[in-house]
Amino acid sequence: MNFDMNFYKEKKVLVTGHTGFKGAWLCKILVNAGADVTGYSLEPPTTPNLFEVCGIACQMRSIIGDIRDLDHLKKVFAEIQPEIVFHLAAQSIVRDSYKDPSYTYETNVMGTVNICECVRLNLCVKSLLNVTTDKVYYNNEWNWGYRENDPLDGYDPYSNSKSCSELVTHSYINSFFDKRDVAVSTARAGNVIGGGDFANDRIIPDCVRAAEKSEAIIVRNPYSTRPYQHVLEPLVVYLMIAQKQYEDKRYAGSYNVGPDDCDCVTTGELVDMFCKMWGEKITWENKKDEGPHEANFLKLDCSKIKTVFGWRPRLHVSEAVAHTVEWTKEWLEGNDVSICMDRQIIEFLKLEAQ
Repeated sequence: MNFDMNFYKEKKVLVTGHTGFKGAWLCKILVNAGADVTGYSLEPPTTPNLFEVCGIACQMRSIIGDIRDLDHLKKVFAEIQPEIVFHLAAQSIVRDSYKDPSYTYETNVMGTVNICECVRLNLCVKSLLNVTTDKVYYNNEWNWGYRENDPLDGYDPYSNSKSCSELVTHSYINSFFDKRDVAVSTARAGNVIGGGDFANDRIIPDCVRAAEKSEAIIVRNPYSTRPYQHVLEPLVVYLMIAQKQYEDKRYAGSYNVGPDDCDCVTTGELVDMFCKMWGEKITWENKKDEGPHEANFLKLDCSKIKTVFGWRPRLHVSEAVAHTVEWTKEWLEGNDVSICMDRQIIEFLKLEAQ
């Protein structure tokens, strides 16, 4: 089932977490589609950061605020009157959640409560999508993918707080939203890569930082398997879910969004691809640290979204790495990365339309 980006033209859309990596890419797509976009987020989390680098700030309404601040959020909803809400704001780094679990839970759980509460109080909202993670599931580290009806119980504070975010959303659906003309879904995506991710403790940004300094890439767990995908893959799915449930509430639900099995690769394999495409004889080293627990094997079963929407992944993981390298080299050469982003978005949407 293809969707029409023209649907978003002049729609009032609120994106939380818009100054983050995925949020900036999502806002870029929405602005290009002619949407009336408002972002609500903390200041950009890194320096440099994609939100400022790509120049999207001057094309949308950017509100700096804490997702934990319910009073501020209520004022924003009352003023903006959004029709569609994408909730991406989160503390999203697993290892950081071990360092400050309280902040992680406050942001990821109470932040979701606050968004749901604002939706409950504002009848203007017709479609809400809460973006969580593939890590919400109780992970047995088995060889088959998790389905949407498998138990939720993330191990670490980040993963567990996102499991709680799912439960909060489901409670609001059952208690309030089912009785109203508003459709609510959750989307559980795998690890995303793409141009402009400068976060700490993520493998591709680590690769970029090492390559920029002509140093060997340090890989702490090269044998862990993850469902890697280009950032445009889940973002286009988010847009599709939000549109379809806006038009027909029966599409609301929980959806896994991940690559095909052939693109679930080990971290070492991913870094090998990066080194090959980057060139310049870049290498990597296996240096396992004594950090906190992280899953070794995680895979999603995406049969539901493929069946309901007729969706399928468009980019193989090697193509996702190539897109990332292309963007990064444009940035390092001082070129206008917004042009590169626009080109990648247009090319991806053409694939989506096929």
